[in-house]
Amino acid sequence: MAVEMKHCMQCGALLEEKYLESEGKNIPWCPDCRDYRFPVFNAGVSMIITNVSRDKLLLIRQYGGDEYILCAGYINRGEDAEDAAVREIKEELGLDVLSLSFNHSHFYRPSNTLMFNFTATVDEADAVPNEEIDSWSWMPIPEAQNRVRKNSLAKAFLTGYLSGDYQFPETPAKPYK
Repeated sequence: MAVEMKHCMQCGALLEEKYLESEGKNIPWCPDCRDYRFPVFNAGVSMIITNVSRDKLLLIRQYGGDEYILCAGYINRGEDAEDAAVREIKEELGLDVLSLSFNHSHFYRPSNTLMFNFTATVDEADAVPNEEIDSWSWMPIPEAQNRVRKNSLAKAFLTGYLSGDYQFPETPAKPYK
């Protein structure tokens, strides 16, 4: 069975695969509830933060990590992705977004999350980070390209944004327990 979701989220019964003509494929089916169960996943945002002149990018370090990454966070229930991007930048860095544009999305298997990547333009001001941020730095674009965590989703989004060629690293699914 190629289903990642093993049990019904309503009753806990073991799911089966059942063909659903309108989908053209097998879909998880709960034999107890007698209903199809479509995939459930998280949704998150990551932001390439640039200054108004678009010659510098802001990267962060957090949770004791020593590598730079993009500012990111989860989308709250009932929240639009665009609003989540603006909120996360304000919460984590204390910066106001002047403009926001969508870049690309990618399903990230390790955290079962559909990530939406944006470019956010902010004034090149001093950030006022919250407790989630260990450090941050404005960097010229070539330096940011070199210093963002290698083989990461952040690197793939940044490289794709700059080149137009989005290449994502293969990420195996976490086993369900």
